[in-house]
Amino acid sequence: MADKLHKTKGIVLRTVKYGDTSVVVTIFTELFGIQSYLVSGVRSSTKKGSGKANLFQPAAILDLVVYHNELKHLNRLKEFRWAHIYDTVFSDVLANAVALYMVELLGKCLKQPESNPELFQFAEDCFLTLDKSRGTAMANLPLFFAIHLSHFFGFRMTDNYSSTCTWLDLGEGSFAEEQPHHPHFTEGKMAFTVSELLKAQHPGDVSEMKLNHDFRRQLLFVLETYYALHLPDFGTLKTLPVLREVLG
Repeated sequence: MADKLHKTKGIVLRTVKYGDTSVVVTIFTELFGIQSYLVSGVRSSTKKGSGKANLFQPAAILDLVVYHNELKHLNRLKEFRWAHIYDTVFSDVLANAVALYMVELLGKCLKQPESNPELFQFAEDCFLTLDKSRGTAMANLPLFFAIHLSHFFGFRMTDNYSSTCTWLDLGEGSFAEEQPHHPHFTEGKMAFTVSELLKAQHPGDVSEMKLNHDFRRQLLFVLETYYALHLPDFGTLKTLPVLREVLG
């Protein structure tokens, strides 16, 4: 089966040095889902390689021409360039912390290399919104991303919050009338805020939600627990302590 050339967009998730001058880069592509590519020569100091490793920073959105063979675990890139040049994601400390959190969460969810254009569009939209966000909008974006990302992997929370259903059962992913008989739940303002976040249609919709730093930190921890309950081998998020620190 010959390798075929395809044009696709991609979001960089992870880059690992390979040999003296190359990298192996994991990219969430619009056409093929999560894929790994060997990119030769981008770390060399020659004119050909100069500055090109920059394109493979986590969260970078690229236009790609890829060789694709389903039988290979490692394909190659023929061409790559910026699809979008960020204003703040690589330079602003908080924006970068949010972006790396989103990248890690997305990477932990993506297990199989399968096409999911709706998920790609959602993720790209969130990264582009992040790049234009400031202040409250930026600080709330990881909450929106985590709550709505689960929808694409089959464990979206049900927004059945009401004056009688006020306990958020993280195991069931829905609101209950009574305290669950296990420790994985939250209540009060935390449960209400999850319901409000579920109602948001677009990442820009959370820009006006007034939440304090400690509250956001606690809610990020609740959402990490939610993912760990629903995704096998999820573990913990390495980027979360950093994000919780900069949110302060």
